Amino acid sequence: MRASHAEASYRVTPADPTHPGPSGLLAQSHALMQSLYAPEENFQLDPDALRAPDIRFFAAFDETTCLGIGALALREGYGEVKSMFVASAARGRGVADALLQRLESEARDRGLTALKLETGVGLDAAHRLYARNGFVRCGPFGAYPEAPASVFLEKLL
Repeated sequence: MRASHAEASYRVTPADPTHPGPSGLLAQSHALMQSLYAPEENFQLDPDALRAPDIRFFAAFDETTCLGIGALALREGYGEVKSMFVASAARGRGVADALLQRLESEARDRGLTALKLETGVGLDAAHRLYARNGFVRCGPFGAYPEAPASVFLEKLL
């Protein structure tokens, strides 16, 4: 998938979360979440867990740099958006939208009927991203507990 955003040209492709660019962004994402939320309120997957057979991991790259990452966890009847993160220097350039569109396309190709995700309170830019892409609030799903720091969202496909 090629980006059409006027400010930058990048591609979203399947990637290995243990490779330096993606794993560096995962480390930044984890550090941010750990600084914002208590340990029991963090539900990140480490790079090795993101290589599981039921996970599809993608990264957005310009010519040489990993700009953003996102994963789709294949669940019974739905896909769970995991590990969405964009490098601070690439924010506002459409990278997150392109990643989310790729995850949605992957889910549709697999016949899934919904996308769901858990994110945190206070992550306003993420909430705006999901809202403009058609996500609405829902209750906890899967093994997630009801948690004050969690925001649960879904989009029917």
